[in-house]
Amino acid sequence: MSRTLRRDFLKQSAALAATGSAVPYFSATPSFANLAANDRPQIGCIGVGSMGTGDARAHGRFGDIVAVCDVDKRHAERARVDGKVGNGKADAYQDYRRVLERDDIDVVSVVTPDHWHVKIAIEALEAGKHVFCQKPLTLTLEENQLIRNACKKHSDKIFFIGTQQRSDRGRWLRAVNMVQKGLLGDIKKVTVGINGSPTGGPFPTATPPEELDWDFWQGQTSLVDYRQKRCHYEFRWWYEYSGGKFTDWGAHHVDIATWALGEHEAGMGPVEIDGTDSKHPVPYEDGFATRDDSYNTSHDFAIRCKFASGIEMVVESRGDNGVTFEGTEGRIFVNRGKITGTPIEEKWDDGKYSDEDVVRLYKGKPHEGHKQNFYRCIREGGLPVSDVFTHVQMLNTCHLCTIAARLGRNIKWDPKTEKILGDEQAASFAARPRREGFEILKV
Repeated sequence: MSRTLRRDFLKQSAALAATGSAVPYFSATPSFANLAANDRPQIGCIGVGSMGTGDARAHGRFGDIVAVCDVDKRHAERARVDGKVGNGKADAYQDYRRVLERDDIDVVSVVTPDHWHVKIAIEALEAGKHVFCQKPLTLTLEENQLIRNACKKHSDKIFFIGTQQRSDRGRWLRAVNMVQKGLLGDIKKVTVGINGSPTGGPFPTATPPEELDWDFWQGQTSLVDYRQKRCHYEFRWWYEYSGGKFTDWGAHHVDIATWALGEHEAGMGPVEIDGTDSKHPVPYEDGFATRDDSYNTSHDFAIRCKFASGIEMVVESRGDNGVTFEGTEGRIFVNRGKITGTPIEEKWDDGKYSDEDVVRLYKGKPHEGHKQNFYRCIREGGLPVSDVFTHVQMLNTCHLCTIAARLGRNIKWDPKTEKILGDEQAASFAARPRREGFEILKV
């Protein structure tokens, strides 16, 4: 299938016109994925904690879950017996490799901590699986390149990212459409409000739960003592495993901003990232926390990203959660609860936001539920609405915000070569050393 990323709005519209009449906004019954019993894919779910269980239940509408896996046996057993996941019939594993080695599994869902995503996803592609992976897909700039290369090699497999805002017609897609159609005029500034990471600690060390393989959970990262607040959901607030709010919420809101601006394709992105206005809850030296007993991701920041076009995007913790677009002809604010601004209140976009617009944003597919798009693409081919290529382009920006904040300075970026310029220390954060035995395949 084609992996071409088309920037030109009009070319996409022309391609859409060839598909015929528009389709309904949402199809409640995923009939395209359930035409016959033997048409249902076999699914393996890797990572079945809170988010993983929710995702698994959604996958279960489209196929048969035959395997569940989690390094915490409690999670795996709960998913195994869940009536909407394993239903008492799925096999349960603690090692994800047991899932990937099964020839009967067509699709894997990867909902692990961030530092595991790319390793598992690449090995899943190599094993011939279609992949659904939760956001943020990567931990570093280097991982962006590794997963992109793997997806190009395995272009016959669908790779889908769990950035569900790309499927919200009433707010996020409407905002993207307005910006792309020029209804706000020339965009001058975008403010991305993602809130700050929580602060907390010092947290005591403890003996890991018997059901948890703490050594394996740590994966590529350096071994440390177990602290309950480093594990499961709380991993987000430690740079060792994630990027804090820069990647947690940034993977949603920066994604919408760069998609709307057309800055989400190969060779695009900011050229300057100013992290001087950032604070962390623990002392830092040379970009690293000097304490290992407390949350260490930034809780207070306003990172200024400048694009070659002259547009400034501010990624901040201090304003409302959501995205504000400011143009020469208007201004809008959008988040998960509302979309406001003069174009909405005065109905500037009436008649200019059609089913055809939505299908264009869906890359020629009908607009429907997030995972429905994934399974439709498995059946029909084509690029999903939440594709890996635009996702990693956007994550370049998120990771650059993280690096600039950790060092507390301005860094320069060449989006075409994907290199940090003139700053060896900042460039050293593009990749990380990995623990022996947890290397990531380079394909």
